[in-house]
Amino acid sequence: MKIKALDIKAGDRIVAYCKNKRQICKVKQILDPDQTNITLSVFTTEYYRGCLVSCVVRFQGDALVELVTPVQN
Repeated sequence: MKIKALDIKAGDRIVAYCKNKRQICKVKQILDPDQTNITLSVFTTEYYRGCLVSCVVRFQGDALVELVTPVQN
């Protein structure tokens, strides 16, 4: 499912390019929400020395971002 970047909330799982790879990331916090761009701090599913890897991703406000929905049984 795709949503507008401005509709992303902390805790959402999205697909984004982080560390030069397209991967699933969990939104840690929204750093800079304005009407033209949004900056997010996210965790990836990778570990480095026992810690989750985090990075910052930016989207244009009107960009469509893939939201990862949990698998339903």
